[in-house]
Amino acid sequence: MLDNKTIPVSVNYHFSRKCNADCVFCFHTAKTSDVASLEDAQSALQLLKNEGMKKLNFAGGEPFLYHKRLGQLCQYAKAELKLESVSIVSNGTRVTEKWLREWGQYIDILAISCDSFNPETNKKIGRAERGSGKPFDNVNQLFQIRDWCKELGIKFKLNTVVCSLNLEEDMVETVKQLDPFRWKVFQVLIVDGENDDEKKLRDARKVRITDEEFKGFCDKHKSVRGFTPEGNDVMKASYLILDEHLCFLSPGQGARTVSKPILEVGAQEALSQIDWDEEGFRKRGGEYDWSRAAAGESPDVHLGCGSGGLEGIDQKDLEF
Repeated sequence: MLDNKTIPVSVNYHFSRKCNADCVFCFHTAKTSDVASLEDAQSALQLLKNEGMKKLNFAGGEPFLYHKRLGQLCQYAKAELKLESVSIVSNGTRVTEKWLREWGQYIDILAISCDSFNPETNKKIGRAERGSGKPFDNVNQLFQIRDWCKELGIKFKLNTVVCSLNLEEDMVETVKQLDPFRWKVFQVLIVDGENDDEKKLRDARKVRITDEEFKGFCDKHKSVRGFTPEGNDVMKASYLILDEHLCFLSPGQGARTVSKPILEVGAQEALSQIDWDEEGFRKRGGEYDWSRAAAGESPDVHLGCGSGGLEGIDQKDLEF
């Protein structure tokens, strides 16, 4: 029996690595088509709830490529497990009003990744449709999703990764108009063994920025309410990441580590096999007001990426 129990308060479940974008700094780079069965995923989430999980975030890849499975998992997490918070991180391109009206009641937070409001910058970053290369239409998309969220009582959040390609962009006015309850601004992160070598699928070193450059971006944008910056010092190892094989990942200091599947060894044993910086989790404000608002209300403001690999995507193959 383990002496020191780890409580997985907030877990990020990357249940698929498939994506319709090709972001240059993505650190979830393995190209697999694996997705756990619904039964296995639910069993794993139940184990985590038993160990104290309060919040579950679905990420990828692009989670909405599996829109039915995503809805089923959200419903299970909220209605059956009764978690305090269920959230999704998406690039927004596959979010539809129909889906939100069917499944939105089970979601507390919908976070949309947006690194630029400039189509050309998005194209350089890789936030463009894989195959056609057409940059994402961020602005129209974001305002539409924001409006749906407000109507349905879902908290609307914005995530931005700052790199050398968008470092000089002034995003203040547009973000103020969008008025997310939280704007998470990340310093681009280099992860050993994932995006740190020209021989890898992605080499984020070419778009990295210094701590001082990141501070400069933050100083220009800190007037936006809900602004929540995260530099590399608090990001590494402060997230509990569950992958598509139901293993914990630890993209922290040094080489990335992977646990055994939690359905094989149990949640506590799997947690003991990776490096989770709980102090860093607290330091970056990992716990906050994360439950949904009433429909039509503006959520209170708390002052404080989906990405993956697939060369060609047949949407029909992903709808389960």
